[in-house]
Amino acid sequence: MRVAIVTESFPPVFNGVANSVVRVLETLKEQGHEAIVIAPTTPGKYFNGFRTYRVPSLPLFQFQLGLPNPLVSMILDDFEPDVVHAASPVLLGAQAVAWAWKNDVPAVAIFQTDIAAYAERYGFKLLRPLVDRAMANFHAGATINLAPTAEVKEYLEDLGLENVEVWGRGVDLELFHPDRKNSEVVTQMRKQFAPNGQKIVGFVGRLAAEKQVDRFSELFDIPNTTFVIVGDGPERLTLEQKFAGADVHFVGKRSGEDLANHYASFDAFVHFGTEETFGQTIQEAQAAGVPVLAPSAGGPKFLIESGVSGYLIDPDLTNGFTPVLAQLLADEALQAQIAEGGRRSVQDKSWSANNAKLLKFYASAMEMNKQNLLSELLVA
Repeated sequence: MRVAIVTESFPPVFNGVANSVVRVLETLKEQGHEAIVIAPTTPGKYFNGFRTYRVPSLPLFQFQLGLPNPLVSMILDDFEPDVVHAASPVLLGAQAVAWAWKNDVPAVAIFQTDIAAYAERYGFKLLRPLVDRAMANFHAGATINLAPTAEVKEYLEDLGLENVEVWGRGVDLELFHPDRKNSEVVTQMRKQFAPNGQKIVGFVGRLAAEKQVDRFSELFDIPNTTFVIVGDGPERLTLEQKFAGADVHFVGKRSGEDLANHYASFDAFVHFGTEETFGQTIQEAQAAGVPVLAPSAGGPKFLIESGVSGYLIDPDLTNGFTPVLAQLLADEALQAQIAEGGRRSVQDKSWSANNAKLLKFYASAMEMNKQNLLSELLVA
């Protein structure tokens, strides 16, 4: 199978869209498929053996927005894909979907970034209906649209899109594993963060306004607790200034084994953001055997069974996270119970299993496209 992946984010950019594309490429390589990548950023001409193409872009809401251009069509013409995979399509992805429609090639569009919500948060609330309409147009030509949760599926269908299915995200069950908690590296890390035996509460993610990391200050009255913030972004300096004097460690962006060890050092993972379409770091924490607290909004609602695999907290409740976290940290048996429930909840969500579903959606899109072409021939 020949797959053309057109993505709005790709390494060296590090975010959920880029990570999922990298994981899809790993699956395609393992199964012997051919692929190319077209993106606003690339680490070089090849990535994991696949040819990559960098296109012009401009910054928008702290993202690089790929710009449509004739090169994209030329690349797709030359590659002759069996299916086009548009990851979080905006202008660049929309061009790829339009090319696919024009050339009778099936397209699978993955909704991953709620641009309309970003516009609203960053002061453009009046533009939300226009952005919603634009997102619908970006996805409209796709053979199949994939949403990360049932809630997002309903949102896309409300925008008038058809053939919407749910495809979540996988998690690396070997990298993020509870066994790391007993390693020498993690033991030393805990001594560094908590020299007096404090409980460690962590967060992993981009330090941007929509993640609402500033709300960690609500938790600072919990005794014998230290906080570790993993990640970087435009809000880091502001957060460091706001948290000055508190027992908070900013460690910057981490990846691979280092990131997994940081998860393993946590006694609890807290995410305040209410605008997550999915919540990949929640799954990673669960896989690592770390109890999770997250808002009962957006993606977390579909990842956590409250009281079993984590806790869902009403985000509008003043200091609603504090008593739940305090109770959890004071009860090691409860921590172990919730950690086990979280790990169990992701056991069937390996990237291999997750991407097997994606390949089935590719096949479905190809079959649907074939049937549509056959119907057109019969009518003609």
